[in-house]
Amino acid sequence: MPQSPFLATALEAARAAADVVRHYYQSNLAITIKADKSPVTVADVETEKTIRSIVEARYPDHGFYGEETGSNHLDAEYVWIVDPIDGTKSFVREYPMFSTQIALMHRGKLIVGVSSAPAYGELAWGEIGVGAWLNDRPIRVSEVSAIEDAALSTGNLKTLAAGPRWPAFGRLIGRLSRIRGYGDFLHYHLLASGKIDAVVESDVNILDVGACAVIVEAAGGRFTDIDGKPLGLGSTSVLATNGRLHEAVLSAISA
Repeated sequence: MPQSPFLATALEAARAAADVVRHYYQSNLAITIKADKSPVTVADVETEKTIRSIVEARYPDHGFYGEETGSNHLDAEYVWIVDPIDGTKSFVREYPMFSTQIALMHRGKLIVGVSSAPAYGELAWGEIGVGAWLNDRPIRVSEVSAIEDAALSTGNLKTLAAGPRWPAFGRLIGRLSRIRGYGDFLHYHLLASGKIDAVVESDVNILDVGACAVIVEAAGGRFTDIDGKPLGLGSTSVLATNGRLHEAVLSAISA
């Protein structure tokens, strides 16, 4: 399968990070609560340090935006976006719904993404204009084109539930063939693989979803915020679809 040097670096970093994650998983780690009320453990920090050392050794002139070790050179032509353990609450409660997210942005556009879920047993990656893979198999979004035939997954809906779109979202639910809340990395892996058709999510940031956005788009899908705007460093919501459904779902949740 084709791999650019950027993608090869991201995969190398993800595999090294998985070794760190496995070392610490289910070891009753101490938890620290950050200023934003989210938990962090030594596993988060050590995993990000491992990724960062690989990336910076290969590309010292690139920027880096990390969940735990901070950021530098965000105005660089290339910026790496890393969440070492997306789903720390799952990690510390010892169930496998967490992942390592590594993305590369070029001049404001996401071009490479790796989503590694070592405890769940999935490694997905994609590169814009090249394709997407899950556990070494090429993947592609579905061809479902009608809301009434679609399966949609949700996550982190607290903000959406408190906002003006909630009634419209409720009406959309009534039209769907199937709705589930797979959440986290999983519903994006499923979307990119053609097993579900759309995802709606709020209360996220680019660290959580940047890599998955690349994977979905490289698999033929479309990934925006719930206003239909392109994903950026300040995005806090997601509408991701197989592409064919995007405008219909966007219209439905905006009604």
